[in-house]
Amino acid sequence: MATKPPTPKKPSNFIRLGLFWAILVVAILAVVAISSPRDTLKEVSISEVISRANAGEVTKIEIQGNEVKVTPKGSDKPTEKSTKESGSSIYDQGLNKDAKTEVKIVPPSTTGDTLWNLAIIIIPVILIAGFFMFMMRQAQGQNNQAMGFGKSKAKLYGQDKLKVVFDDIAGNESAKQDLEEVVDFLKHPKKYEALGAKIPKGVLLVGNPGTGKTMLARAVAGEANVPFFSISGSEFVEMFVGVGASRVRDLFAKAKKNAPAIIFIDEIDAVGRKRGSGMGGGHDEREQTLNQILVEMDGFETGTNVIVLAATNRSDVLDPALLRPGRFDRRTNITLPERKDREAILKVHFKKKPVDDTVNLDALAAKTAGSSGADLANIANEAAIVAARRNAKKISNKDLTEAFEKVAIGPERKAKIMNDKEKRLTAYHEAGHAIVGHLLPDSDPVHKVTIIPRGGTGGVTWFLPPEDTSYTNVYEFKDILARALGGRIAEEIVYGKDGITTGAGSDLRKATEIARDMVIEQGMGSKLRDQVFHDDNGGMVFDKMTHERPYSDDTAKLIDLEVRHLMEEAKTRAYAILTHARKDLDAMAEALLKEETLEEDRVKAILKDATLPKEAKLY
Repeated sequence: MATKPPTPKKPSNFIRLGLFWAILVVAILAVVAISSPRDTLKEVSISEVISRANAGEVTKIEIQGNEVKVTPKGSDKPTEKSTKESGSSIYDQGLNKDAKTEVKIVPPSTTGDTLWNLAIIIIPVILIAGFFMFMMRQAQGQNNQAMGFGKSKAKLYGQDKLKVVFDDIAGNESAKQDLEEVVDFLKHPKKYEALGAKIPKGVLLVGNPGTGKTMLARAVAGEANVPFFSISGSEFVEMFVGVGASRVRDLFAKAKKNAPAIIFIDEIDAVGRKRGSGMGGGHDEREQTLNQILVEMDGFETGTNVIVLAATNRSDVLDPALLRPGRFDRRTNITLPERKDREAILKVHFKKKPVDDTVNLDALAAKTAGSSGADLANIANEAAIVAARRNAKKISNKDLTEAFEKVAIGPERKAKIMNDKEKRLTAYHEAGHAIVGHLLPDSDPVHKVTIIPRGGTGGVTWFLPPEDTSYTNVYEFKDILARALGGRIAEEIVYGKDGITTGAGSDLRKATEIARDMVIEQGMGSKLRDQVFHDDNGGMVFDKMTHERPYSDDTAKLIDLEVRHLMEEAKTRAYAILTHARKDLDAMAEALLKEETLEEDRVKAILKDATLPKEAKLY
């Protein structure tokens, strides 16, 4: 396919002005050149002219200053020219007074000199005037920028030929159902006003990054067919106090002129954070801007028929006055897509991509639990890149799998070379993770085990849930802790307690975070059961800076003991499993050294005879 050439950039005002004056000067010079008479006469000596005139061979002589033009006998116009001596007449130079040659004295022409003199005067004046005009326009532009400093930078959509509607967005059916009511409000406001219902002032879209909050907002504008003003929360905040508030006023004024209309504020947490948390008290620029938003959304003026949509993934930091009914009346949660939604999203992204018969989007949707719409779009794009790299005409399922693994666990780093000792250590480490996870009853199944470095790790043991789940129980958490410690315990069993390495650093860090979350956030401790100790380290709120922990030192010690108990229990279970399945550990390590990567079926075949020891069971 031919590549579209890049659009040429428009020349700046300075370049355009310079070109204009250059063309003008060239035109003036051309006029002067054209107005000057062209001289194509033959040059002869004055003595020859005089001797020929005395002999009767010259009909007419025209004298203009010192220039002499000669019309020979038999011609009706001058064909030759000469130059006489300055200060004397042609008779003084030898022409007979009784010669039959006509002598005509022509006054000298001043047209060319006049034009040149005018050009010398006019051209500098024009250039100077042009320079001053350019400077004045620049100053006017700067003045316009200064005057527009408080104007809103919102972009107006809604008049686009290619509009986004709900049918263009896969998944998020519950969110679309909530937003369809907003569309109906904008399309048929009188239907609701007749029953005394008030149109909602604002709708807050809350969801993880990449779940499609901005796209849903544009779909509302496309469905309602109304102007859509889009702006980011950070665009309100400036160095000068009052500029943000001025932009808010200007934005709402524009929306009211185009009512019914939608104002979409993306990342509203940049300007809508709780007041009183900044070091500048209540007079800093961000809080002034927030105050203006509050007034515009629910002030004295009513019946404006403008709906505010806002998106954030940090609704917990927003000011309570912003979230109350009358401002943001509705809160729509944009959740991560479920399996059927993920398949629909993948179909949208692969709609215009050539794929072969091996591509299985349903299987990919099953494996991508917890992925957002942006993640799935990235996988589709990576699959196309992988296929293009191998010069294929269509995307295969192998390309899709490679793209998924690259996005989920990082690209393979085949260039990194490990020696035999490191390779064997990595094989036992990953085999330890795999065996513990495979045998524990509440662990996710092993999807793949590899000792090829990926991302920032030396190897990967990948567990994937068989289906989407909304909750995690204590048994599942404890199995996750045990399999996370499986790599470290395998190193200890094979190489001794002093043979452990730094390879388990990320595993231990992740396990400790899970254990602390179980105790502090989920109330799953043994001694602190059903108690939550949420630790908010905001740092900017003054009372939080002096009371960072919402619990006493004695409770902190109990939390530490609970976390330690969970980690010790996980270590004991992993040790019992791996010592009981030592032959399986060696077999899997040898298989990894030979094959480097083991898929799920291969892992099951190696561990078909492995059993869970009694001391590793929780129930």
